[in-house]
Amino acid sequence: MQSLNNHRHLSTNISTNTVLQVENLRKGFTLHQQGSVRLSVLEGLSLSVNAGECLALSGPSGSGKSTLMRCLYGNYRADSGSIWVKHGGNWVDLCQLLPHELLAVRQKTIGYVSQFLRVIPRVPALEVAAEPLMELGIKTEVAFDKVKELFHRLNLPERLWKLSPTTFSGGEKQRVNLARALCVNYPILLLDEPTSALDATNRQVVIELLQEHKAAGCALVGIFHDQEVQMQLCNRQLTFAKDN
Repeated sequence: MQSLNNHRHLSTNISTNTVLQVENLRKGFTLHQQGSVRLSVLEGLSLSVNAGECLALSGPSGSGKSTLMRCLYGNYRADSGSIWVKHGGNWVDLCQLLPHELLAVRQKTIGYVSQFLRVIPRVPALEVAAEPLMELGIKTEVAFDKVKELFHRLNLPERLWKLSPTTFSGGEKQRVNLARALCVNYPILLLDEPTSALDATNRQVVIELLQEHKAAGCALVGIFHDQEVQMQLCNRQLTFAKDN
């Protein structure tokens, strides 16, 4: 894996509590159907996130928040710059990793809660949520017990656990997605509007669960359009301008 001993070096003034360090990140897109116009979205962005804190990404639609989130998870490859992540005690640059190395980081270090659940027909919700644990070698029974505990806290009715989420409501799918991410103790958790489909009661449950992960040292980076969630959860804010 690409580490800080390789040709791209991590800044020397980094805090010992930092688990995520973005340096001079650039990302743009070529609009092939519009005369190959080049659209710059992220231009020289840098940030750091410490263990046990929550950074909110704020700004208007189209300003680059989701692009940054996808870069942080490796769905988008940056044009230049570095995304340093503390993985297994070592620093690795996501921008330099091979696909199988990136998958290893996703398995153990970076969790992601998107607004949408990728649903596989006929696979029960319990199994969908427990998959990340089982991929780590956790016994099925132990993984299921952990997910059941989360399902109870997230008020997902037991009658749904053995059903495929294909017919679930948006809020039910979101709770499966949350359980899937929260069942693993990831050091870094990316959150894309994690409460967008939830009512006030379940929103508060999610806030409490995320606060517990923060207290245990998890670093959170997220897009939160819900001001109540931001107020209770976030330590600081990074604001994106529309003309990024």
